[in-house]
Amino acid sequence: MQILNSYATPYHPVAERYDAMEYRSLGRSGLKMPALSLGFWHNFGDDKPLQVQRDIMRTAFDHGITHWDLANNYGPPAGSAESNVGLIFAQDFKHLRDELLITSKAGFALRPGPYGAWGSKKYLVHSLDQTLLKLGIDYVDIYYHHLDDPDTPIEETAEALALAVTSGKALYVGVSNYPADRLREMAAALAQWRIPLRAYQGPYSMFDREIEESVLPTAADLGVGTIAYSPLQQGLLTDRYLDGTVPADSRAARGKFLHEKALSSAYYERATALQGIAERRGQTLAQLALTWVLRDPAVSSAIIGASSVEQLRSNLAALAADLSDDEVAAIEPYAVHGTGARTW
Repeated sequence: MQILNSYATPYHPVAERYDAMEYRSLGRSGLKMPALSLGFWHNFGDDKPLQVQRDIMRTAFDHGITHWDLANNYGPPAGSAESNVGLIFAQDFKHLRDELLITSKAGFALRPGPYGAWGSKKYLVHSLDQTLLKLGIDYVDIYYHHLDDPDTPIEETAEALALAVTSGKALYVGVSNYPADRLREMAAALAQWRIPLRAYQGPYSMFDREIEESVLPTAADLGVGTIAYSPLQQGLLTDRYLDGTVPADSRAARGKFLHEKALSSAYYERATALQGIAERRGQTLAQLALTWVLRDPAVSSAIIGASSVEQLRSNLAALAADLSDDEVAAIEPYAVHGTGARTW
């Protein structure tokens, strides 16, 4: 475990932190989400210096990013992101708890054995208790079931989510990576407990458009807010690979969530064309990708990761731009679902 320097300069957020951020309603709820949220999937484990993590979190909040998106298995190693965020929260953000949306998820494998994954009441209740302990908080703002469980009855998973609300350990509940039919089933199951399903979180980018077909319309019909993750398609919608090389420290080089096979000729053709559109607009490819995802008012927020303050600031610039109908049409031939998808 890393140790945070307690003698660092005390954090005092800037007074104008809310001025430039857009806040969107989360479905049919009173909760407002920042258009961009800070995700903790890759860059807040024990392999990253705590001071870098702290600088990113401070910069994000200074620019109105009030939403921290976590999960019980984020790291590496699994679980370390929540522990590290808890350390930084205690020193820098504890007095700002009422201004923060801190969310977490459970469902993917966290530990070996039959009670370390999926959607049982035992797993979800215990996981939330551990999350609150690591983060050093009394409640999360949204507690998600992280993936659809084909074996656990959805009524049991709904009961666990409802218990999180009725016990005061979560204010809202949501699901992630659910297909449209199961999204509707979960909403109905939660309704038996008089608990509304408030949030859906899923992948959405110019190269991953699956949720457009049925999930987005279903969520809108149910009054569920949609939060997009991986809007940069694991880095494919950046300039990182456009010169034809694979940096040694890149996700494609590591091969866990992105493989070099994704860097096909079709990918280079489409990404290069999109890069040209971005340059004509005075944007980077990453900024264009974020602006594109946020073009849809059904998207309450897009989650961005950041390995540095500089990268975070660059992504924030996407908020200053809009897309015209003509520009959306020009992007359409190159925003092809399945580009860069896993092929192994």
